[in-house]
Amino acid sequence: MFKGFQHNAIARDLIMRRTLTKGKSLQFIYTGHTKAEYHTPGNSILGDSNNAPPVAEKTITVDDLLISSAFLYELDEVLSHYDMRSEISRKVGYALAQKYDRLIFRALTRGARAASPITKTDYVEPGGTQIRVGTSTNASDAYNAQSLTTAFFDAAAALDEKGVSQDGRVGVLNPRQYYALIQEVGNNGLINRDEQGAALQSGQGIVEIAGIKIYKSMNIPFFSQYGTKYGTGSATNPGITDPGNTGSFVSEAVEDAANDVTGINNEYGEETEFANSCGLIFQREGAGCVEAIAPQVQVTSGDVSTIYQGDVILGRLAMGADYLNPAACVELFAGTATKPAAF
Repeated sequence: MFKGFQHNAIARDLIMRRTLTKGKSLQFIYTGHTKAEYHTPGNSILGDSNNAPPVAEKTITVDDLLISSAFLYELDEVLSHYDMRSEISRKVGYALAQKYDRLIFRALTRGARAASPITKTDYVEPGGTQIRVGTSTNASDAYNAQSLTTAFFDAAAALDEKGVSQDGRVGVLNPRQYYALIQEVGNNGLINRDEQGAALQSGQGIVEIAGIKIYKSMNIPFFSQYGTKYGTGSATNPGITDPGNTGSFVSEAVEDAANDVTGINNEYGEETEFANSCGLIFQREGAGCVEAIAPQVQVTSGDVSTIYQGDVILGRLAMGADYLNPAACVELFAGTATKPAAF
């Protein structure tokens, strides 16, 4: 199960992550800038006269226990010609990884729309960044390789200007956006032009623009869906034709994950918040994740297995996520000149 989770959760290692051993929340600290000044001979040195640097605190609470489970009937396992137990365990891991990534990407989007918690007069720190992809009112701009490349360079410049470290900068796009970029390798500023074939197309940070490693994921909010959106082109639909037979789990609608939803203790936004979102760029300080129970699997046995003639395979995880440093978060949006509102 853990391998299934590990191979499908890309966000876990791209942000700040801490393990909670006691309690239900953890605090992360913000420190702002201070100033340098010349010393006047004879004057006491008692720290900055404005009590700088200013400090603020962010508390991330663990959400309720997240589970994914399946019942494996013993007779089915005996009669099968393949290892059902490992296959089901892997799918349980996939389900947890999907939810994990989606919550973190939503937290990063929220950070990109937020002002800094450091608001002391004359010491206000930079907040998040929102960058428009393209200049038209068509959501299809989200798939334009040149517009995406320009957005990446704009994001890199904004992160530089806001003093965000160059280490750990990444971008996450959906698969079609990623492939649109790599088709233009050599023309759009992508580094690692020597990579070819599977390595180039893996979407695991092999290529980069302006020092930003690029990943692909089907779990980013994309015009109110996850990963992709099909249909007639408009300001909130890029106009991609449904390839057919996509089933129930492709282009899922973004669900309500506000903090008034049962089981959720952090704010991940309502379903209407992502109508024009089409990508994320961030540095690892952009968001934090608190884990009380790391991804793990439990399997029933003994009397329970005897009574039900089978086992329950349960994957579980207890985590919570939120943005940390808004300056390290960049949201890409398209189809409108109006920046999506904070939530």
